[in-house]
Amino acid sequence: MSEYMNYLPQATGLLPKWLLFISVVSAFNSSQSYFGGLKLTRRVYEGNPAQVTGLSARTFGTWTFLTALVRLYGAYHINNPAVYDITYATYIVAFMHFSSEWIIYKTAKLGKGLAGPLIVSTTTLAWMTLQKSYYLNQL
Repeated sequence: MSEYMNYLPQATGLLPKWLLFISVVSAFNSSQSYFGGLKLTRRVYEGNPAQVTGLSARTFGTWTFLTALVRLYGAYHINNPAVYDITYATYIVAFMHFSSEWIIYKTAKLGKGLAGPLIVSTTTLAWMTLQKSYYLNQL
């Protein structure tokens, strides 16, 4: 078991491990956009599920995979200011996207599909804001 611990981010605290966890979850969500049909993507955009097409799901999956890669890198390089900021930005973009789909475009409804992304993005933004000086002053 301890040999697997070497693969976890080595920075102190739980934030790097959280970023790793969310990266893995995001990669799974990305793969379902390609291989799992439209069911889960339509759950997020249940305000107007007819707008979810194979193309939009795959585009969403590509965007999600890109953010997963950035967040993965952020988990392992959390003490690098540029990496910290770009990782933080992925959560801003996610929050803006999901909020606008809910509030402006009405393609998402507040429910199971939207609650997860909103909770993850806002919680992580708050956590990263509060912990920024801690992680960036460890250089």
